[in-house]
Amino acid sequence: MTMKVDRLTSSAQPKWFGLALQALVVLSRKSEVYPSAAIADRLESEATLLRKVLAKLAAAQLIETREGRDGGYRLKRPPELITLADVYRALKVGEPLCSGMLDTIGCRDSNAHMQSAFVDIAKEVEEKTLETLQQHTIAQLAQRTLLHSS
Repeated sequence: MTMKVDRLTSSAQPKWFGLALQALVVLSRKSEVYPSAAIADRLESEATLLRKVLAKLAAAQLIETREGRDGGYRLKRPPELITLADVYRALKVGEPLCSGMLDTIGCRDSNAHMQSAFVDIAKEVEEKTLETLQQHTIAQLAQRTLLHSS
């Protein structure tokens, strides 16, 4: 008999969270629309990857998009009201937080307790992560960084 695992989720890609935070800091510096190519250039990132990250942020209602020649992105709400936890949640895609830990457990019934323990630990890590990220905003991060508006 195998135990069903409640899978925890993590960021889409390990570097997506960092790119998202940096992009939001850049957007927090201007009230007008900022093109993705300009943001990517500023972050020294690939524009295609950044657009995937920005699409997740737009779907989560953290930023808004404007189509067309004068298109781009801007924050949907003040940076003081966007927590790092909001960004973290926006990037969730369904991958297990501790997939490496869970993947090491065999299928025998005797492994159910180990699997349950790993899932409990992963849930606790996720809760603590969100608790910490909830204490920080994009505005605070922008104040702490050396990014300067162009």
